[in-house]
Amino acid sequence: MHVRNSIPYEPAITCGGYTDRILHVDLSTSEIDIWKMPPDHKDKYLGGRGYALALIWEKTRAETRHDSPENIVVMASGPLCGDPRFPGSGKFIVGTISPLTNTFIDSNIGGHFGPLLKRCGFDALAVSGLSPDGAKVLHIDGDQGAIQIIDAPSFGEGIDDGGLTYGESLLKVLNGDELNEHSAVVTTGKGAENARFGIVNSLFFDRRRNRLRAKQAGRGGTGTVMRRKGLKAVVVQTAQAATRANQPVDAKGVKEAGAQLKKVLSKMDPSQLQLASWGTTVLVEFMDKFHILPVRNYQSGQDPEAKKLFADVFLKDYFSRKTPDGCFSGCNLACAKGAEGVTLTQGPRAGEKVGIDGPEYETIGAVTAMGIFDPQFVMEYNWYCDEYGLDTISTGVTMAFLMECRQRGYLTKADTEYDLDWGNMESAGRLLHETANGTGLGAVCGEGIVRAREWVAERHSARTGAPREDVLNELKTFAMEVKGLEFSMYITKESLAQQGGYGFALKGPQHDEAWLIFIDQVHKELPTFEMKADALKWFPLIRTWFNAVGLCKLPWIDVRHPDAASTANPAQNTPTLKYYVDYLNATTGSSKTLQDVLDDSERLYHLQKMINLRQGKGTRASDQIPLRAMGPVFTNEYEERSAYYDEWLREQTGQKLLPASVEDRLKMLIDLRKEAYQKLCDSVYLAKGYTTDGVPLPETLERFGLLDERAAALLSEHGLGWGDDRRLSN
Repeated sequence: MHVRNSIPYEPAITCGGYTDRILHVDLSTSEIDIWKMPPDHKDKYLGGRGYALALIWEKTRAETRHDSPENIVVMASGPLCGDPRFPGSGKFIVGTISPLTNTFIDSNIGGHFGPLLKRCGFDALAVSGLSPDGAKVLHIDGDQGAIQIIDAPSFGEGIDDGGLTYGESLLKVLNGDELNEHSAVVTTGKGAENARFGIVNSLFFDRRRNRLRAKQAGRGGTGTVMRRKGLKAVVVQTAQAATRANQPVDAKGVKEAGAQLKKVLSKMDPSQLQLASWGTTVLVEFMDKFHILPVRNYQSGQDPEAKKLFADVFLKDYFSRKTPDGCFSGCNLACAKGAEGVTLTQGPRAGEKVGIDGPEYETIGAVTAMGIFDPQFVMEYNWYCDEYGLDTISTGVTMAFLMECRQRGYLTKADTEYDLDWGNMESAGRLLHETANGTGLGAVCGEGIVRAREWVAERHSARTGAPREDVLNELKTFAMEVKGLEFSMYITKESLAQQGGYGFALKGPQHDEAWLIFIDQVHKELPTFEMKADALKWFPLIRTWFNAVGLCKLPWIDVRHPDAASTANPAQNTPTLKYYVDYLNATTGSSKTLQDVLDDSERLYHLQKMINLRQGKGTRASDQIPLRAMGPVFTNEYEERSAYYDEWLREQTGQKLLPASVEDRLKMLIDLRKEAYQKLCDSVYLAKGYTTDGVPLPETLERFGLLDERAAALLSEHGLGWGDDRRLSN
């Protein structure tokens, strides 16, 4: 292998969860350097997410795009990542400027890469530049004390496309044909080169399954940026013991906090969602029951065929019951499921037997969005998206949008070249592979919904003579995106809280920032407007804190503590959050309260908001959601759920007699839903300390130490100076 640059180094010793070191690589010059961070940096910019936000704020500009040399891909964990004594501690984030949204995106990912990177002496890896002469691999060897940039080795046709098989071949050649738990690799596939929603795969060896497993940084095109930079893979390896990784200030306190949480998980999960048994496939049945499953591009919330994709089907026919799962050691929730020996029946690898990691609920939901209810198709769609390096969510939602464009007559067969009927697995498979290869209709699909919408409008306008802007506005009503990011897989027509959760989400409509659908629509725990608005400030702060510190949030949000019911707000599950605060304090030596944790997260929230503002995605206009996220767009949607909608209208208006025509009732409903959403915007902006246009007030930034010259200049562009107060009056 040809080495472009190599440096020796002494791995920094972790102290209280941090190494205070960032590894920086410039692929334009093959320069490698190690940045030593000042001691107070981690206090202001908490964890891996804080490091990523600070770097993007400081090193990029308003003109920076995903393929700009100065754009940075940051892979970082946080102070609580990497300790198996506490459940769910294997998480890290990948952050960058997104090809879809043109602003900051971070995606949460599991596996061993984040913990191993820290054991190699780094809180974060920051990659800038564009390789001028072919794909590169970065190799970080903590045991040998060496960091290398090498030309990406070739392993033969098909494998060299990247993805899962390339990562396995690379680890074997670097480790003498051996796979072990001391090495991990991140890769992405050829689909990430041809589409804007490429993912980063995190591959780790599972000795119980005796193969590499995969988790994904799925949202926003992080893999596309990685591929554009010419970075084909990053390998980290060290044999340092995991229990020594964080060097906590109070090891006994860490162990006690972890034991308490593990006890709750063991006791409560079997009587609640049963994630340890079913994984997130269990959500399919809940979402179908409560009209939340995004069937046929979010038109219908349930379907009689949905039972073919319930959890018991995957457990019976695909998952291995005898093999415990999970994405990092020490987590007794272990909800990351997998299947062995699945024979592919379609696509270029048809006939091969493969191991498949997943599916998660989101992947199943993406398939139902195409009107498909076949579990084998779900498994193959899952595997091919991972191998190609494609986000299952954005891929499925964009495909579903194109299918509805055919249904509604905005596209013809002459436009698509083949049928795009709901439930047509052959056509869906063809479009998937075309998307990965950047050919045919797949070249349009790979651009994501916003750009596909423009393409459809141009074609339809040219064919019919309809004004292009009119067509585009019609398409926007059912093109499921906000800020350029495709929706994750929950219908929000009946949940104002989740409408706000998607609209206000800084990265775009991704559920990890504000997943309120369950507590609002299923558990009915947010019955008033005020409770919904309050939740839209509180939940994004605590949820994104998990991303910052390197933790999985499922043990908190999906397993309710038995004492939560007696608290003022059971949905917050504060008895479990106490274990997390205890874990933080024991690790770092701090004495923080839950409010301190929220304040730390809020600082990062406002910093990300300022990046959005700089990139043109930070005002009220960018928080608006498509009409279908508020309610039905077409009469067929209203009629499928007419009893519910009619009753809702009677409750809201006090009218016992409603208009006779469905069209009139639909218009009445949408007008009321629009009004409610704008009222929600006003209330939430006020609570966050923003103007009525969604711009942070100077005093809000000053409170968190963020009102520097750049921030002040940016606020000035929006007419804000110190002392201005354009908040809503009560």
